[in-house]
Amino acid sequence: MVRSGVLRSLSLIQILVICDLQHYGASFYLPGVNPKSFRDHDEVQLKVNKVTSTKELLPKEYYHLPFCKPPKDQLKMDRENFGELLQGDRIETSPYKLRFKDDMYCEQVCVTNLGRGERRGSKPNKMASAIHNEYHNNWIVDNLGSAEWEDEDDALESGYSHGFPIGFVSVTDNKAYVNNHVNIRIEYHPVDGKDNEYNIVFFAVEPLSIKHDFEPLDVEQLDSSGFRVATIINPIESCTNLVDKRHTDFQMVTMEGWGPQEAAGKVLFTYDVIWEKNSKLRWANRWDVYLEMDDPLHGEVPWLSIGRKMVIVLVLSAMVAAILIRNLRRDINKYNRVPVTDEERAEALEEYGWKLVHGDVFRPPVTAPMLLAVFAGTGAQLLSMLFPTIFFAALGFMNPSRRGRLIMGQLLLFVLAGGVAGYVSARFYKTFKGKSWYMNTIMTALFFPGMVFAVFFTINIVAATQGSSDAVPFGTIALLLFLWLGFATPLVFVGAYIGYTRDAIDFPVGTSGIPRQIPDQPFFMWFPCTVVICGIVPYGSCVVELHQIMAAMWDDEYFYVFAFLLVVFSIMLITSAEITVLFCYFQLCSEDHHWWWRSFSNGGGSALWVVLYGISYFRTLQTNSVAAYVLYFGYMAVVCLGLFLTTGFVGLYASMWFNKAIFASIKID
Repeated sequence: MVRSGVLRSLSLIQILVICDLQHYGASFYLPGVNPKSFRDHDEVQLKVNKVTSTKELLPKEYYHLPFCKPPKDQLKMDRENFGELLQGDRIETSPYKLRFKDDMYCEQVCVTNLGRGERRGSKPNKMASAIHNEYHNNWIVDNLGSAEWEDEDDALESGYSHGFPIGFVSVTDNKAYVNNHVNIRIEYHPVDGKDNEYNIVFFAVEPLSIKHDFEPLDVEQLDSSGFRVATIINPIESCTNLVDKRHTDFQMVTMEGWGPQEAAGKVLFTYDVIWEKNSKLRWANRWDVYLEMDDPLHGEVPWLSIGRKMVIVLVLSAMVAAILIRNLRRDINKYNRVPVTDEERAEALEEYGWKLVHGDVFRPPVTAPMLLAVFAGTGAQLLSMLFPTIFFAALGFMNPSRRGRLIMGQLLLFVLAGGVAGYVSARFYKTFKGKSWYMNTIMTALFFPGMVFAVFFTINIVAATQGSSDAVPFGTIALLLFLWLGFATPLVFVGAYIGYTRDAIDFPVGTSGIPRQIPDQPFFMWFPCTVVICGIVPYGSCVVELHQIMAAMWDDEYFYVFAFLLVVFSIMLITSAEITVLFCYFQLCSEDHHWWWRSFSNGGGSALWVVLYGISYFRTLQTNSVAAYVLYFGYMAVVCLGLFLTTGFVGLYASMWFNKAIFASIKID
């Protein structure tokens, strides 16, 4: 899951090789990673994480709600890495006692008071409010997240959101009912070559709501083991002392005489534990069940999607080749032809087409040259961060089982790529004949990181006021500032120093003293039109994957097909470069030499379509809280800005390379 993190906005893009898409799960564990093995009756820890909701977007700490807690001396929080803190993970111990291969029946956890019942005109209690907002539990056993287990078909729900609901809202009375009983199902696989040693390969939970009629035990009556906290007056079959009893199931809890437990008053929490041997599912593939949908075409869909995108690339490349290569060859032959007759000499003196702008084509941009240099440097920095990040993610270093690694990797690479930002920005700014080198370097170091930090800090304040686990402590904020100002900024200055000591970018033709007047352009070459047209092609090549990324960010779904996404991102970059070069040629043929900003904006045009898609996607989340608006549109703004800078840099660089190539191939008098 990529949702709920401060830097989830940077998790967007990639490129590399197509691996066997039907076996992604197997790539999650690398050689040398040792699985944990268990023996009979070994203690198995069940840990709890934040509770999440696709309706509220802001997660909360598990014990923010009145769930059963372990004794104070046993309530501990896991030592989390920096990425987990930024994601909002808060992993803690739980009061649920599990022993390896020991089935348990209706074990009691605690009696807790959920508060007053729901009444018209009164505010619901914490638990009822969370149920109405569709919050889900996220439990962990041996680093495996809990899946929701459907008793009807004894299988995972197709395309499930990880975790399981803390309750449900009745359609009859619109009241919240709490799932106070869970069936914990754990499957294990024998360790090869070792007797009586096993690996846990699957963990699922079936939540149920049971209205136990009980009498709490006095302190003197409590079991020394702590497994009995109340006497159930009318127990269901699994809660009796029968020797041959069954595990709790849906049919059992819906028999006449029992019903669901309303999220109010004193509630008894219970659980069953079911252990099953699974000889087919191996430890290295145990994440497959969480990541694959119950779709027989699932393994074929990536190939079909890649095939469609390759067709787009081939068609666009053929179009660019047909238009550019054929026309350029004709133009270059005409421009380089030695005139023989008087008519040819007169024609040679009368320049036309893109050759007309040879004295202005490499003229520095008139509008905000420093800002363009800063944008180019930041785009190069983001590109330098994204490729290594997704490369290692495709190798399995940053998968769902390694919580927080993706954000940590992105953050580290972004800091190290500060030198790239400084160097690229300095080279462009020197080429633009800028003089305020120090200000350009400062802007490069502060512009994009400053915007990301401002959005993060604002959202962090909102999360803190809402009691969300997304709110990070002051120490984490201080560490982020230290990484930015103490490491990334000096690296930007180092890169800028190297860039300024180099010569400016060399161009094959000089610049005239007086700028050439630009004639009126047709409407389809106006700035807004070209941005929209150039953006829709790369956007169309990745819209399916964009939906998967958005689902991972906001709908609590896992995203794991990084190798596939690498290919898709490479296709998006290629299409962005090709369509930008094509429109740059059209622009020069129209005698418009202001291509610097136009090429950057055309290359980043796909970000405009992502903005529109993001607005459309927000309508599917069914949330109306102010905090959700701030969270969603704050992060999406940073995502779209990052995408604009990245693809804009690709478009700018491709157009510059193209212009240098064509003007170097002709003779200029």
